[in-house]
Amino acid sequence: MKIVIVGSGYVGLVTGACFSEVGIDVVCVDIDSKKINNLNQGILPIYEPGLEEMVSRNTKKGRLHFTTNLSEAIQDAEVVFIAVGTPPDEDGSADLKYVIAVARECGKNMNDYLMVVTKSTVPVGTAQKVRTAISEELAKREVSINFDVASNPEFLKEGAAIDDFLKPDRIVIGVESLQAENLMRSLYKPFTMNGHPIIFMDIVSAEMTKYAANSMLAVKISFINDIANLCEIVGADINQVRKGIGSDSRIGNKFIYPGIGYGGSCFPKDVQALIKTASHNGYNLRVLKAVEEVNNDQKMVLFHKIRKYFGGNLKDKTIAIWGLSFKPQTDDMREAPSLTIIHELLKAGAKIRAYDPVAINEARHHLGDTITYVEDPYEALIDADALAVLTEWSEFKFPNFKIIRKLLNCAALFDGRNIYDKEQMRNDGFDYFCIGIQNKSLSIPAEIFPSEKLLASIS
Repeated sequence: MKIVIVGSGYVGLVTGACFSEVGIDVVCVDIDSKKINNLNQGILPIYEPGLEEMVSRNTKKGRLHFTTNLSEAIQDAEVVFIAVGTPPDEDGSADLKYVIAVARECGKNMNDYLMVVTKSTVPVGTAQKVRTAISEELAKREVSINFDVASNPEFLKEGAAIDDFLKPDRIVIGVESLQAENLMRSLYKPFTMNGHPIIFMDIVSAEMTKYAANSMLAVKISFINDIANLCEIVGADINQVRKGIGSDSRIGNKFIYPGIGYGGSCFPKDVQALIKTASHNGYNLRVLKAVEEVNNDQKMVLFHKIRKYFGGNLKDKTIAIWGLSFKPQTDDMREAPSLTIIHELLKAGAKIRAYDPVAINEARHHLGDTITYVEDPYEALIDADALAVLTEWSEFKFPNFKIIRKLLNCAALFDGRNIYDKEQMRNDGFDYFCIGIQNKSLSIPAEIFPSEKLLASIS
């Protein structure tokens, strides 16, 4: 079987590599010639554990190919996956121009039955727009060629994407015909032989499932952060509360870790897009609007802690930053909380020395030369007045605290991911501040939370 993946970014590249791993002939197409040239030389545009080795292995075996020529790639293909970007418009709705452009190219170049599958995260109704675009191009050619449109949303976690694809929790596919269902069932057979479920449904439901899933996870994150802020006020320990509620099987312990907010390519964009979809259909998604508002506020919490610690004056203070990516095991910095925190610190007059295991190059695209980048975590601490941990990379979990204290001008540590034990840190002489645990020596006014005057103080 030959398939085409249009878009060689995160979703497209992982999808193409994993399909080729099970013996399927895959052609990855992208309009970015530099990206394609790099891929043909084994240079990947993203960091994902295990992906470079998988791409290299299958390229050498002749099962994975890269090109900029869609019209040529589509010949003899049975399935085309659309995995191009759907960036948010200014109003938060998803921009579908790249998706529709691919659909039109399919209509211009297909010569036999073809199934066109939306793999990109797209709002409800996109498949119908794809069908219309293909039909219009076929009409211009005055040809009648049978085709199907399907929706196959991805549920990949950055940092664990290969395992997620090869051993999925579930595979969701929206189809309109038995022919499409049988073709997709055959394509995914290697991934379902060990009992991983494949769920067929109508296309609209499949499109909605992706947004609903990401929004539900975003709800959990914002909920636990809201509770963490309240814990700081009343003197409860969010780490204990998290364990208490996470033991309830109806809730579970995933996605209830307090921190500095969610980021990345999915949750912020998908929450906004679902809110817009509801609005366009005359419905107000009040819960998700609150989720987004809580998340935006949460990204500011650690900055206010740092500023308060230094008496409101950060001018010429140097802050060491450990972790720039929005989560571990990825170099993705889209909507990363670190960007908000760093921008606020810079505006307040602080200087930044930052380290991240894999995201330094990506950070340069977002921050330029406004901060200092270092190649070693301890190098970031030299002449720094405080350390802020923004991403919970494994190498940060058991550092040498004696070296940290020796290098820092002040023994101030701001833990945005709650990876250290508060008692140990304070016994070791640190001024330690995290999320959701009260520290009466550091009070922050409620004005930093414009949506909630309830919060009288936060550690």
